[in-house]
Amino acid sequence: MDASEALPTQNDNRQIAHAAGTIMMAMILGQAFSLVSSMLIAHAFGTSMQNDAYLAANRLPDILYSLVAGGALASAFIPTFTALLTHSKRSTAWKLASAVANLITLILVIVCTITALFAPWVVHNILARGFDPVKASMTAGLLRIQLIAPIIFGLSGLMMGILNAHQNFLWPAFAPAMYSAGKIIGVLFFVPRWGVQGLAYGVVLGALLHALIQLPVLLHLPERKYTPGLGLHLPEVREVARLMGPRLIGVSIVQLNFLINNNLASYWAAGVTAVSVSFATMLIPEAFIAQATAIAALPTFSAQVARGKPDEMRSSLAVLLRAVISLALPASLGLILLRQPLIALLYQHGTEFTATSTMQVSWVLLWYASGLVFHSIVEIVSRAFYALNDTRTPVFVGVIAMSVNIGLSFLFTWVFGLLGWLPYGGLALANTLATALETGGLLFFMRRRLGGLHLIVIGEGVLKAAIATLVMSLVVWGWLLLSAGHSVWLISLGGAAAGVAVYVGMMMLVKAPELKLIGSLIKKVLPAKKQ
Repeated sequence: MDASEALPTQNDNRQIAHAAGTIMMAMILGQAFSLVSSMLIAHAFGTSMQNDAYLAANRLPDILYSLVAGGALASAFIPTFTALLTHSKRSTAWKLASAVANLITLILVIVCTITALFAPWVVHNILARGFDPVKASMTAGLLRIQLIAPIIFGLSGLMMGILNAHQNFLWPAFAPAMYSAGKIIGVLFFVPRWGVQGLAYGVVLGALLHALIQLPVLLHLPERKYTPGLGLHLPEVREVARLMGPRLIGVSIVQLNFLINNNLASYWAAGVTAVSVSFATMLIPEAFIAQATAIAALPTFSAQVARGKPDEMRSSLAVLLRAVISLALPASLGLILLRQPLIALLYQHGTEFTATSTMQVSWVLLWYASGLVFHSIVEIVSRAFYALNDTRTPVFVGVIAMSVNIGLSFLFTWVFGLLGWLPYGGLALANTLATALETGGLLFFMRRRLGGLHLIVIGEGVLKAAIATLVMSLVVWGWLLLSAGHSVWLISLGGAAAGVAVYVGMMMLVKAPELKLIGSLIKKVLPAKKQ
């Protein structure tokens, strides 16, 4: 049913908005820490060989975390764990958590140990085939240090899932800030003594802080009990494994794409750094817009499914999609228009990150920012599938999309080179087009699964956001012409302020209801007014 009707799940929507506001508050701090760490790393290493080696080495620990303890585990564990809590099976829920903790720790210790032993082979054949022997040797050494982090992240990621299932979002949302804090400490205190290896030590410290900030809250959860053993006889453990299997395939395809991008970028000087920094910059607004809402929505979606209320879930999903698109669309255009002064403002300090570095990163950011809306929608809709205990559909769609991504990556780097453009910009364009394909596929199958998506309701919101974004873009473009030649502070911050003001004004003019939801999030983030 796609009619524009009243959406009935106000309590659930308010719960998601409340939780999303809590997460967003923590994410503001987390993104601030992440920006500071990125700026310090750029100041210390710029787009140098050391930064390329560090980022290439960091890719494999990220892959291991994603495969075993990150998104793949959360998508399978949280719905199963939440269903047990919803049906008052708390003892079984804790047995499940204990077994999963033991299993992922064992798997990660074995995999990381083997990888450390064969680190040079891994670098040359998997991570960065284009690196020369000196750069490859440096990458192998950094990889061995950073492989400690995934083992810690395995338990920390499980803690996040347990706390989120208990509707406790604050401290898990603060955890990424602690990871960045470890890297900041690494740059400020370890790098002067150990060089780029100090940054790798900072990654390990950050992983430890990521876990420790959640531990006190976990220890105070009701009826908490740790059970030794792998729990392979438990049906709930087998259920998590069943749900996780397809998701592992999907994550593997995504990570394979990242590996191929890493290898392609490694053939050009500063390629790995330019691709990594630009993608991380695009993820900053995506974290605020979509990740906070998606993290908050999954337990609520799961509870709606456990109660047998798919209509409530459909209504909540429509409201969230409309709100997320209304934020992602102007953010995408604003990032595209302001990309060069923004990159210069954030990273072009000292002697390592030069004007050439700014040009390289902002060129790749142009193509990544074009896909911000699609990345945001995927975050929300994929969580809805996980809540429905359907990990196969998003994997099926993701495998097709990422396979297209791999093919387009080779094609566009070649085409960009023929045109005289920086070839690694083609990697970002390939990612954007593949994510657009994934978005369309997920929405198509979710509409069939739920019997509709309130498309008229969503469409009305998208139309209003598009009109407001068009006016905003014209104003920002005019500002860039007027402020040309001035400082990057004035150009970027003035352009951002003008864009936000015009967009909010236009949304008020077209009477967009999303402003109420956004306002409630802002009220949640800002300190309460004292009476």
